Amino acid sequence: MNALPILFFFLAVITIAYRYYSAFLAAKVMTLDDSRTTPAYRFEDGHNYVPTNKWVLFGHHFAAISGAGPLIGPVLAAQFGYLPGLLWLAFGVVFAGATHDFVILVASMRRGGRSLAEIARSEIGPAAGTTAMIAILFILVIAMAGVGIAVVNALAESPWGTFTIFLTIPIALVVGVYLRKSHSPNAVRTGSIYGALAVVAAVVIGRFIPGTALGALFTLNRTEITLAIAAYGFIASVLPVWMLLAPRDYLSSYMKLGTIAALVVGTLVVAPKIYAPALSQYVGGGGPIIPGKVFPFVFITIACGAISGFHALVGSGTTPKMIEKESQARMIGYGAMLCEGLVGCVALIAVCSLHPGDYYAINVPPAVFARLGLSTVNLQHFSLQVGESLAGRTGGAVSLAIGFAQIFSGIPMLGHLMSYWYHFAIMFEALFILTTIDAGTRVGRFMVQEFVGRAWKPFGNASWMPGTIMATFAVVGAWAYFILTGSISQIWPMFGIANQLLAAVALCVGTSVIINAGKVRYAWTTMAPLAFVTSTTLYAGWRSIFDNFLSPAMLAKSPGTGYLDTILTAGLMTCAVVILIASARAWMRSVRGEAIPLVPLTAAGPEHEHVPGSGCC
Repeated sequence: MNALPILFFFLAVITIAYRYYSAFLAAKVMTLDDSRTTPAYRFEDGHNYVPTNKWVLFGHHFAAISGAGPLIGPVLAAQFGYLPGLLWLAFGVVFAGATHDFVILVASMRRGGRSLAEIARSEIGPAAGTTAMIAILFILVIAMAGVGIAVVNALAESPWGTFTIFLTIPIALVVGVYLRKSHSPNAVRTGSIYGALAVVAAVVIGRFIPGTALGALFTLNRTEITLAIAAYGFIASVLPVWMLLAPRDYLSSYMKLGTIAALVVGTLVVAPKIYAPALSQYVGGGGPIIPGKVFPFVFITIACGAISGFHALVGSGTTPKMIEKESQARMIGYGAMLCEGLVGCVALIAVCSLHPGDYYAINVPPAVFARLGLSTVNLQHFSLQVGESLAGRTGGAVSLAIGFAQIFSGIPMLGHLMSYWYHFAIMFEALFILTTIDAGTRVGRFMVQEFVGRAWKPFGNASWMPGTIMATFAVVGAWAYFILTGSISQIWPMFGIANQLLAAVALCVGTSVIINAGKVRYAWTTMAPLAFVTSTTLYAGWRSIFDNFLSPAMLAKSPGTGYLDTILTAGLMTCAVVILIASARAWMRSVRGEAIPLVPLTAAGPEHEHVPGSGCC
């Protein structure tokens, strides 16, 4: 079969979902009301609380939430065949991921832009809030390490990519200052056009950098790339949001959405054949890439493409502080997640268009591939065309880039540009991931300041520069350490489990917000995905501990890593269970009409008047 039925099925599902289901959530569950003044205007400070054009904010939000997950996850999950990943991407994003993102964004917006942990503390109780804060901070660090190690592996020894990514920083600074200072009514359109053209030019110019003196300057090893990304994350978190983070993510979103749109069109034109089976021989386990059964490992492997707890940090971090009208939350919260699901679907199509022999030859070490009894088909031809050896390039990024390049090269008159398309795809992946680093670091900084601000009030002021610098340094130092000392095989499984458990925590909070607002009849919208995500992720964590982390092979190879991963995963699972139990108790009290001992939102930061349970959500 070709890819068109897969693409049409997915597009139909998300189109119907946005038209009807998101409208139901907006009107009935969260009752969006443009007469309410948003935090961007109530607490406007020119630094973190900044009213932002909805298209700029959509670009920032989409760029911030779209990291490695929707790209790498579906590639790795293709081991099970295309059908499991497709079904979870389509229905998971509609009923779980987009709902999760939208509810948390509105909940935070109604509470002055407070973090997920602070909302948990207010809506569930102080114990749950403290547990959530600890769990979220650790999950955030693991998430940053998970997405960061992917971009490090993609950019290491790649002067073209490093140079292009570097140029997006001054471009964003110029656009950010222009949008901030210009009084022209066409400032957004003008800045967007010139900024987007500059980003495209940076990609084109980067093609000629390798082999030059400038190319030598931008040829960095893994450690140097990690330190450079850490420096960028630090700077992006400290500078005002309008200066670098928002315009850079906004401009990157043009490349992201433009490339995805081009891939959709390319898929329609080329109609690539799908060589992967609907269900592979590895659905029962024993796969060379993911050492587990399709249930439950397909869910934690797909991760962000269907639902991502990291999105709750963005939705309760930067975005609610910048939104102009409540009605825009539907497009930004729900709509951006549907776009991310489309990214995952296109990634799945691209990698499934490779012959199985080529797919496994790229994604497993040569010694492992030799034992699979498969033969490559086009791998040698691809390697010659792109000018790199592709065998054994594990991690998913390289096979995805080849899949993308193969689709683009199939378009009439573009077949001779295979090398360009491949390297462009690598840059596309790097931009996707790096925009998550800057937003995630800033969100982590907010959380550290909130947490420490309880004991030392000046530290909790998000505009106090000494506190900002110290909190940012702590967050950046933590995730950079994991990147420098870990590997993709160690970090990605923990990232998947941590990310899904964070989504479960966020769904607990979302359910509490809905129930405490007196809308018990609509609690199923978050409670149903909560039950599914929690059960599958806890089971996946259990199986990971005993089948992977404590396996004889792992303990023989690296006992320290195995025991550390076990302790951290078990700790995350325990935190999630504690929050789930506390939430269930709070729900029962609310349903019975008992007084709920909720904690007012009086932690550091802008003061506001929201009373939990009053009004709507």
